Amino acid sequence: MRNWFQIVGLAKTLKFILDHPLNRGRPIATLARFAKWQIESRIRDEVIFDWIEESKLAVRRGMTGATGNIYCGLHEYADMSFLLHLLRPGDLFIDAGANVGSYTVLASRVCGAHTIAFEPDPGTADFLRRNIAVNAIDDIVTVEQVAVGPVDGEVCFTTGKDTTNQVSDHTHENTQMVRQVTLDSALSGCNPTMIKMDLEGYEEQALGGALEVLKNPSVIAIEIETVSNDAAKLLEAFGFTKMYYNPRYLRIDEHRQEFTPSNELYLRDMEIISARLQQAREFNVLQC
Repeated sequence: MRNWFQIVGLAKTLKFILDHPLNRGRPIATLARFAKWQIESRIRDEVIFDWIEESKLAVRRGMTGATGNIYCGLHEYADMSFLLHLLRPGDLFIDAGANVGSYTVLASRVCGAHTIAFEPDPGTADFLRRNIAVNAIDDIVTVEQVAVGPVDGEVCFTTGKDTTNQVSDHTHENTQMVRQVTLDSALSGCNPTMIKMDLEGYEEQALGGALEVLKNPSVIAIEIETVSNDAAKLLEAFGFTKMYYNPRYLRIDEHRQEFTPSNELYLRDMEIISARLQQAREFNVLQC
């Protein structure tokens, strides 16, 4: 049975990477990258992957999102492309649920923006700091080893689930207590340009602790993984509109584009955003 699940998992992974927009029409190069990673990750505990332009990722086996970048260039194509095309040097990017730092590296190493990265799991936060170090962006990235939520205090958080660790209502052997902060308290006096919120279903609660941040006119873009009806209403009340992004044409639209996003995209001040997107420079993603 275990072998069957492994075969199914492998088939799903191969389908994902072969169907990825940056891999279409390049099956040999795509499969070569996959095979190379499978070999290297079994020889070494850590592989330093040369990523976009001068950026790097320190990757280990089991890092689902990070390995997706090895296979596909940009694991979350539409979402990561939007960040690359929007952010500029001097902007402030908020990475809430940073995991090992893929978005943080894109924002700060590639785009030159400042980043505040929130990651509550101690082990994952160590990997995040490792990726900050190998990219030499310590001077423009701040790591907050805390959860983001509706109130300041403590919260129960799962362990050992890679990208799916999350706030939990139940205390058991695979959970830990971590410090929790609101974005309002953590970002007091800050002026973010973009927020990415990947909190495994805890996004609505975190938005409840970010009312002052949402009120700040500097925030023009939010990428958020899970949006409940109440969360959508809250974002709309602050002037954000759900949009879709087409990286191929640098275009935003109210209707779903050809590339399915991993996160919901909420925007305001469309003229500013459109101008930035149209002036975005090109990025070299896959070199093989």
